[in-house]
Amino acid sequence: MTSQTTVEKASREPQDTAVPAPAKGLRGHPWLTLFSVAIGVMMVALDGTIVAIANPAIQQDLGASLADVQWITNGYMLALAVSLITAGKLGDRFGHRQTFLIGVVGFAAASGAIGLSDSVALVIVFRVLQGLFGALLMPAALGLLRATFPAEKLNMAIGIWGMVIGASTAGGPILGGVLVEHVSWQSVFFINVPVGVIALLLGLVILKDHRAENAPRSFDIGGIVLLSQAMFCLIWALIKGAEWGWGDYKTLGFLGAAVALFVVFAFSQKNVREPLIPLAMFRSVPLSAGAVLMVLMAFAFMGGLFFVTFYLQNVHGLSPVDSGLHLLPLTGMMIVASPLAGAMITKFGPRVPLVGGMVCTAVAMFGMSQLTIGTGTLTMSIWFGLLGLGLAPVMVGATEVIVGNAPMELSGVAGGLQQAAMQVGGSLGTAVLGAVMASQVDSKLADNWTAAKLPSLTPEQLDTASSAVEVGVPPMDGNTPPEVAAKIAGVAHDTFVSGMSTAFMVAGIVAAVAALVATLTKRGANAEAGAGAGHI
Repeated sequence: MTSQTTVEKASREPQDTAVPAPAKGLRGHPWLTLFSVAIGVMMVALDGTIVAIANPAIQQDLGASLADVQWITNGYMLALAVSLITAGKLGDRFGHRQTFLIGVVGFAAASGAIGLSDSVALVIVFRVLQGLFGALLMPAALGLLRATFPAEKLNMAIGIWGMVIGASTAGGPILGGVLVEHVSWQSVFFINVPVGVIALLLGLVILKDHRAENAPRSFDIGGIVLLSQAMFCLIWALIKGAEWGWGDYKTLGFLGAAVALFVVFAFSQKNVREPLIPLAMFRSVPLSAGAVLMVLMAFAFMGGLFFVTFYLQNVHGLSPVDSGLHLLPLTGMMIVASPLAGAMITKFGPRVPLVGGMVCTAVAMFGMSQLTIGTGTLTMSIWFGLLGLGLAPVMVGATEVIVGNAPMELSGVAGGLQQAAMQVGGSLGTAVLGAVMASQVDSKLADNWTAAKLPSLTPEQLDTASSAVEVGVPPMDGNTPPEVAAKIAGVAHDTFVSGMSTAFMVAGIVAAVAALVATLTKRGANAEAGAGAGHI
């Protein structure tokens, strides 16, 4: 946009000032905007973990294979991860309000369609659509907060936003267990319909469209295709690596293709008038550090949470509902600490809270590596609570660092980058820690089995037993004599806990590295632009 055009626009719209007057009434009110977008974001965050509880019931009711059930999760994850940055760009181009509302409607409609589906193929198709619409919704929510809140209140808002995501992610298994156990697996999806209607009605009344004066006016179609292909290859390799083997040619082929596509994408961005991701964004060391920090945080958090669920249910024998209740210290601490972290970051800047948060996360991971078969609820609660205390400032601070260091006209892209970093980190953590667990089980199960003087296993039987033990399940059937069953359970649980301990040690080391990365962060250089953005 030329300076003459800018002057002409200013003369036509003298009411647009650098710092807008406080919103009067409902539309554009900052805290009501936060409440409105939080409801929509809650749906997407819940679905990241709630569906795992429903998968066994879906498998039984629809006669699905294990591969089908895996696609119910993988289809959603792939669609979400591949689309996030592009969806953020759509919000920058057409307005975050419109993008958010379309995402809410589409996500709720896809959820209702899943509940009405009578075949696993339809469930998978609508799960993919859920992921696509969820990708529209998440970055748009951050863009709306960035444009609506004054700079001195933005961290508090992001703190509450992060609290909603963290609490929804950790609370998914609790709600999912209650719904599946007492209603039906369909209710896990039907619940999104009334929530979506509420989010839509609130959004229509409350949300106000904000766009930067120099918002993008075109699309980098080639960049969208390249980035989408690169993200697909990366996430697909992480999802399938454990099944194919990390040295398998298919795994290496997809990882190699991802690297090549990312390189081609980076070169392509230099020759486009309005690139999908201006590479100049990454000249900001704090922004780049924030993205890396988000990947490492999600690696430790999502990878660790994956094993905690199996530990509680398969080793301690808890029901899904009871397992979720045991995670309440984690959820509760995130709820309490996230707004407080936002206030601390506003006052002191993000660096100290981020470093402190990752140190707490590392200590919690090292503490969880000491869990045993007989560990009591109190000890578990201490480590889960410390993990929540550590994650809260990171969820808030890393988000502020990424979004606050990006120009206002790229707030949607920055929001997509933040969410994509979380998806990549979560997939990477689950894949790498899963490989660590598999390696430990493979190296110890046979010796533990022999030491317990159990009947010897053939190589095929050992492979089958290892697959069960990797998730804490004793490899036996209902006809196994009680005394033999007790020995098998002891071997399986001991071997699983040993592998879990190693996995948590790796997660703790990653968290410690993240604490070092956090020292490179600082307050967003463009944070002040949010509240002063031009709006239409």
